[in-house]
Amino acid sequence: MSPNTGPRPAPLSDEPLALLGGLSPERFMRRHWQKKPLLIRQAIPGFQPPLARAALFELAGREGVESRLVEHARAGWGLRHGPFARRALPPQNRPRWTLLVQGVDLHSDAAHALLQRFRFVPDARLDDLMVSWASEGGGVGPHFDSYDVFLLQATGRRRWRIGRQKDLSLRPGVPLKILRHFEPEEEFVLEPGDMLYLPPRWAHDGEAVGGDCMTCSIGFRAPQRGGLAGELLQRMADALEDDTLYRDPAQAATAQPARLPEGLQAFAVDALQRLLGERDALALALGEVMTEPKPHTWFDEPASAWTPGALRLDRRTRMMYDDRHVFINGEGLRAGGADARLMRRLADQRRLSAGDTRSASAEALAVLADWFAAGWLHHEPE
Repeated sequence: MSPNTGPRPAPLSDEPLALLGGLSPERFMRRHWQKKPLLIRQAIPGFQPPLARAALFELAGREGVESRLVEHARAGWGLRHGPFARRALPPQNRPRWTLLVQGVDLHSDAAHALLQRFRFVPDARLDDLMVSWASEGGGVGPHFDSYDVFLLQATGRRRWRIGRQKDLSLRPGVPLKILRHFEPEEEFVLEPGDMLYLPPRWAHDGEAVGGDCMTCSIGFRAPQRGGLAGELLQRMADALEDDTLYRDPAQAATAQPARLPEGLQAFAVDALQRLLGERDALALALGEVMTEPKPHTWFDEPASAWTPGALRLDRRTRMMYDDRHVFINGEGLRAGGADARLMRRLADQRRLSAGDTRSASAEALAVLADWFAAGWLHHEPE
């Protein structure tokens, strides 16, 4: 694909959204994102849950799906990890238990579509949709998250208590990260369609009111600096083609054989500086890391033969880009010119019209055909 200058960032929409309480995405990001909570009544009027309770319970029984069961009894808090056979779950009329299922957007088109409503935040930060179901009084205790979250009520009612916390110490001997001293400042009861946004480290405690309570949690990724650096360095080192060996022809005899030679230390520093100096390789590694599929994610083989036409990305596909690259499911490639604009459109809109696809170069069509064969994108009816 031919070289090209990078795309200009698209302007944020000034259109007020019910989803954000009448704020535009630009105003929400400026006023609330990572700053202060926002309660939104009827963020989605007439909201219907992305899947029924029975379907959520069935999903919690699958291998490769992350699920947890939290129970709060007189003896204290209990935590079990799935998968759960249906008979392993408590009776629905038993109070104070909660089932949490992570990554529901990977398994449900409706859940994936719900997550797409929040793409006014970069995809690199958007993580997944967790769905929880709770009986009367169910919850996971007062806690805080290190990431932003939107809490959208799907069925039933949930009482939320929230507050900023100076003391973030946790209760000892509990299998959950429950705050030792929770001091709520505000309290809300959410009904279906209501939503609460919380920035990182805002403590919150949600309790089901009346049972049959389903909540959708839209969570965001917050890479940890040390962990991200380690992933990037490992990926860059694996791709590095430098077989230079350490040499020390001037090394003198030593009476301190266990001491690390200064020359070797300098060689190591030089190696890292050379690696970090490869800015294009660093950008490539970052895009590949950020689009790596979730663990236990697999793609289905296509049910039909490849033909250029209208296309849509699979709900499990992660696709992003920067000024010079396109990234998809942990792979990166250089892209420029009209082909780059086409790929960026696919990443932003998650679909291409038949006209767009047929206008692609032979090289771009070959790439799309490969992605189709891998199950990363599919034909869409025109």
